Amino acid sequence: MKLKSLLFVGLLFGLSHCFAQTAHKTKNVVVILIDGYRWQELFKGADLDLLNNKKYNPDDSLERFKKFWSVNLDERRKKLMPFTWNYIAKYGQLYGNRDLGNKVNVMNPYWFSYPGRAEILSGFVDTSINSNSYPSNPNPNVLEFINNQKGYEGKVVTFACWRATGRCLHKDKSAMLINVPWEDIRGNHLTETEILANEMQHYIPQIFGDDERLDGLVYGLAKSYIVASHPKVTYIDFGDTDEYAHGGKYENYLDDIHNLDAMIENLWRMMEQDPFYKNNTTFFIVPDHGRGIGGEWTDHGSNTPHSNETWFMAMGPDTRPLGEMKTKEQIFQTQYAKTIAALLGFDYNVPGKIIGNEIQNVVDT
Repeated sequence: MKLKSLLFVGLLFGLSHCFAQTAHKTKNVVVILIDGYRWQELFKGADLDLLNNKKYNPDDSLERFKKFWSVNLDERRKKLMPFTWNYIAKYGQLYGNRDLGNKVNVMNPYWFSYPGRAEILSGFVDTSINSNSYPSNPNPNVLEFINNQKGYEGKVVTFACWRATGRCLHKDKSAMLINVPWEDIRGNHLTETEILANEMQHYIPQIFGDDERLDGLVYGLAKSYIVASHPKVTYIDFGDTDEYAHGGKYENYLDDIHNLDAMIENLWRMMEQDPFYKNNTTFFIVPDHGRGIGGEWTDHGSNTPHSNETWFMAMGPDTRPLGEMKTKEQIFQTQYAKTIAALLGFDYNVPGKIIGNEIQNVVDT
């Protein structure tokens, strides 16, 4: 009799342990992409050689040193991204500090924007996607997969800085809301904030051309929609960092990172005050590729060494507060899609494709 009781207790313990491993508090996810942002600035702050170089900083003012420079590494990176290092580093996880042996890499062989986004969103590499001008992506993606799950139908949305992001998500055939330049939020009962966000994108100069709108406009559209409609999964695609870097404008590149850090903070704090999102929302923040170093910092691609080196960070109720990851490990962008789905309790797979494994530390409380 005692043996049966012990077996029954053991069975209950095993079942409860199994349930604990599969139950997730995350009900909503915000995926944020920062185009071409290097791991070097994230983990080490402003690069003194680039900050000193007049080629990349035509304004001879010392103001940029006051804003971004300190001889102390911790102070320097906090100056650049105060929310990231004062809050996410305390309550979330940051991966990709190669100085500590913690490596994150692009797996596709091209190391630029469209292939990077396709890899992140699909969870595998399609080597035929080899151009930023590539047409509509024929492959499935994790956002579409989640949108097809019960309770998430029509609740997965994208706000993108770049028209090609729409092609990457095959917007032409998708049932999801995918807002690209220069589309307005649509609806019969828009809030005043949504109406203002729509107006603003048409009044601000198109400084990066017709294919791309400024990060501040993307943020305004996304935030106003989140407040009004409460989507469950939001993908926000930012790109000014890459444009400023290609233009060799280092101070502008740093300014945009500093501003994006503030936007992420404002969005997080707003959502944590909303009962719909409070204590059940995970932020997952990534770049699509890295950049070169030294004089090659302006470039990326397979001919530019180090531009396959990336990073990511996550924060939410299922992600233990481990901070800056200091373990020696190797993570690839192909692992993000399955990890994002796993946070919501879904097993993302694509028939005939090898999907990257989920990142266990991110999904195990």
